[in-house]
This record gives sequence, C-alpha cells and structure tokens, in this order.
Amino acid sequence: MVKRKQLNKELTLIFTSHFPYNAQQESHKRHRALLGIGGNIGDVIRRFEHLFFFLKRQNMVDIVETSPLLKNPPFGFLEQDDFTNGLILVKTDMTPRELLRYVLRVEKQFGRKRLFKDGPRTLDIDLIFYDDITMESEILTLPHPGWMQRSSVLIPLSYMAHQE
Repeated sequence: MVKRKQLNKELTLIFTSHFPYNAQQESHKRHRALLGIGGNIGDVIRRFEHLFFFLKRQNMVDIVETSPLLKNPPFGFLEQDDFTNGLILVKTDMTPRELLRYVLRVEKQFGRKRLFKDGPRTLDIDLIFYDDITMESEILTLPHPGWMQRSSVLIPLSYMAHQE
C-alpha cells in the first residue's frame, strides 16, 4: 500500500511497505554507508521495492534503515519528469571503492543507461556517506558533493532514526 503526504506544491512524501523500514536485527558488518536512490523512468516506486528485496538477498550489504520516498522536481536538466528519491542506510564490509563498483553494477542490472549528465534514469544509486570518511578522487567524492543543498537527501534524511 502506498500513502502520499503533500509537503508543498513541488514535494510529496511517499510511504510504501519498505520505505521507511528499520531492521530488527543488528548487522555485524564493519562499515556504515548511506546510499541515495533516485529514478524518474517507469514505475520507480515498484523498482525501489524490487531493489529493496534484491539488496536483502545479497550478502554484500545489510539494510539497516530506509527513508520514506520523496517525489521532487529534477535539477540540472529540467526538461524531464519529476524524480522519486530515497535513502538506504546499509552496513558492509566493502571499501568505499568496492561499494561504488557494486552499486554501479546494481544500477546496470536495473536497466540504468547513462545518456547524459542529470538525464532521466531508471535507477541512480549514489554514495552519500561512508562512515566518517572524507575523500576526493576521480571516481568518488565523500561525502557526496552537494548533499546539503538537495531536498532529495535532506528531507528523507530528516525522517531517519540512524541519521549520519
């Protein structure tokens, strides 16, 4: 069942059976990472539910908590449908680069095609935080640049108990 709560004319919170979610069991994996998820092609809410079950079946990450979803306008390239975004807090034993490679493979499995920067997508997974690590490389910057200016991160994060 999907419930919606209109925050203003541009922003809508969406509650599903697994967004938000809190794990009942403690994970014994060493590292905490906050993943930002987004999409605006097709049935994004259904895809996020499938992603939830996909990640639950994998042994690479343990889902600790998820946020409610947020439907919000695009940024960058504006001539596209609104995005649905959410957050997934995971625990993992992977390094930041290994986790990045893993989520890029997951995006591909879910039909992601990179047409152009800030373009429409079936699924986008960003690493927002990884423990308290700060790093900047050609392939990965932590924390994710601009996260503090994005309602697509800040609003869902405000609903999470295990805030980073």
